[in-house]
Parts: sequence; structure tokens; C-alpha cells
Amino acid sequence: MILMHGRASKGDVAQNALRVVEQAIGEPLKPQRKIVQFLPRKKNAAAVALGKLGSRKGGIARAAKLTAQERKEIAQRAAKARWGKG
Repeated sequence: MILMHGRASKGDVAQNALRVVEQAIGEPLKPQRKIVQFLPRKKNAAAVALGKLGSRKGGIARAAKLTAQERKEIAQRAAKARWGKG
């Protein structure tokens, strides 16, 4: 008759030692993860306003400057970059 030896315990030696110590002291030894929170960045309100103003002016000026054909070509390039893989 052949007998196969089973493992007396699961996991490795270090894990078993940790489990025994935790049971003995009654609390987990594993370090708790600390959540690090950074302070939110404060934006300069004047700079934000100028940026929005500039982008609005720039977009309107560029749209007025482009011809219908140029807008069509830009749109086609954008669609090809977005949808076409060739």
C-alpha cells in the first residue's frame, strides 16, 4: 500500500510564522497603507480668465480665416487620424 504525504500546513514558513504571531497578540501585524493626499493646486484666476479669453478669440479668428476647402481638409485629416489606420 502506497501512502502519500500531505502538507501539514498551507503557505510558506514566513506566512505561517506571521499568522501564529498575529493570533498570539490578537491583532494584525501587516502595516496599514497610508493614503497620501496632496493639497489641491490653486490657479491664478486672472491667468485662467486670460487663457479662456485667448482661446475663444483664437478659435474664432482661425475659423474666420479658413476657407471652406481648408476646413474640409482639416476635418478629413482629423477623421482619418481618428478612424483610419492607414
